[in-house]
Amino acid sequence: MEGMMNKVKSTGISIAGMLTPVLKESKFRETGVLTPEEFVLAGDHLVHHCPTWRWDSGEKSMQKSFLPEAKQFLTTSNVPCRKRCYQIEYTGEYEKIIEEDDDGGWVDTHHNATDASVSDAVSEMTIKAPVAPPSTAVNNDDDDDDSEAGDMDEYVESDDEGTLETPGVSVGGEKDPDTAACSMTDSGIIQTRTYDLTITYDKFYQTPRLWLRGYSENNVPLTEEEIYEDISQDHAKKTVTIEPHPHLPPPPTASVHPCRHAAVMKKIIETVADGGGELTVQSYLIVFLKFVQAVIPTVEYDYTRNFTMSAASTE
Repeated sequence: MEGMMNKVKSTGISIAGMLTPVLKESKFRETGVLTPEEFVLAGDHLVHHCPTWRWDSGEKSMQKSFLPEAKQFLTTSNVPCRKRCYQIEYTGEYEKIIEEDDDGGWVDTHHNATDASVSDAVSEMTIKAPVAPPSTAVNNDDDDDDSEAGDMDEYVESDDEGTLETPGVSVGGEKDPDTAACSMTDSGIIQTRTYDLTITYDKFYQTPRLWLRGYSENNVPLTEEEIYEDISQDHAKKTVTIEPHPHLPPPPTASVHPCRHAAVMKKIIETVADGGGELTVQSYLIVFLKFVQAVIPTVEYDYTRNFTMSAASTE
């Protein structure tokens, strides 16, 4: 029943999106939304700093006239996912709920793990890239779908040593043979699930939207239920639904619904400003991928080589 309701809602929003005029004037700071031009600007910034991401033109018949032909959406392929969400060891010791409603809320993980003088302004967080040896860690935000995200600042290049580490989530080449996400071949090679991720521009919500297509250890497309194993249970079938991709042919694709993205980004902009910083529109997708990881904490995609959040950070 829930799936049927989501499909009906999706169809209605799709029709409304076709009737919605293209946003021409920037409202990034006021409401957290993007114009198509700002989406392209933020996409160029992501591709420059995270080479695993690239622009794609998609199916020509499905291209949107308000976006450049060669920059219809962003994509990254063969992203590893070594664990199921239920395998993550959860701890709430370092979590701070930024804004809570009846359905829960987005949280700032490791909030209390930072230096007190920094967290008094805007929490300082550094995430080392999953692609950098020897190994790094990915943040696991376990939160709900209808509330706000944690404190985040603009993207910066930094030599800071601190990292966000979440128990149970290993990246950067570390292999865990005991996890059900991996299987061992006769030659001793560990195999794992992979995902192809895409980021599109949603004209109705005027924000980015993340899509996921998953594959098994044998490169067989994952079923809907298998994909939901890799989604935070607070978000499965609510924040994440299966819908037709706006730029690619079938099958339908899992998507993180964008209905709260603008509100989350607006909260982040305000939080950074309160700490004396400034979030630029170029950094939008870097921050977007940071808070979306709360939904897919074990999918090890790259969203920057070094991501620091502090009141004093600069690009």
